[in-house]
Amino acid sequence: MIGLSSAAPQGGCSRAGCREAATWRVDWRNPRIHAEDRVKTWLACDEHVEFLRDFLASRSFPVRVSAFETTDAAAATPRVGDGTTGGDGA
Repeated sequence: MIGLSSAAPQGGCSRAGCREAATWRVDWRNPRIHAEDRVKTWLACDEHVEFLRDFLASRSFPVRVSAFETTDAAAATPRVGDGTTGGDGA
């Protein structure tokens, strides 16, 4: 099951129950509810990157996978009031 890990914005994997450090970022959106400029980000470890990508792709969501740099952590951190969060599944 996909879930929100409290560690995700700090660079932890977004896969439920995983505590590994993220090495990949999975950018996606649900085109039925998100405008083209609205992109969500999940973070993934090496073990779960394909699982998370496949989970989203199976729902026909546009998905882009790229290497996660520790400098990306600030960009993945939710900003209060703008509706962006990592790994919430919405």
